[in-house]
Amino acid sequence: MILYTMMPEELIFPQEAAPLQKQQMITYQGIPLLVEFSDQQNVQVIRVLSSDPQHYLDERVCPGSKISFANLDGLSFF
Repeated sequence: MILYTMMPEELIFPQEAAPLQKQQMITYQGIPLLVEFSDQQNVQVIRVLSSDPQHYLDERVCPGSKISFANLDGLSFF
């Protein structure tokens, strides 16, 4: 079956709610991020939520990178 639509995949095929409960929106050094709590001391960056192109070039916050709670100076949760 082929489905031609302009709707995003997430609206057509909704995901389970359990994985989304571990995700949190934070601001790290002025950069809004969507992160997932990977363990008790680290968060993993899922998505950069900024409109500034320079934030996407910052290697510290690229998707997949881990940020330690020890390095969370300038952190705020939404």
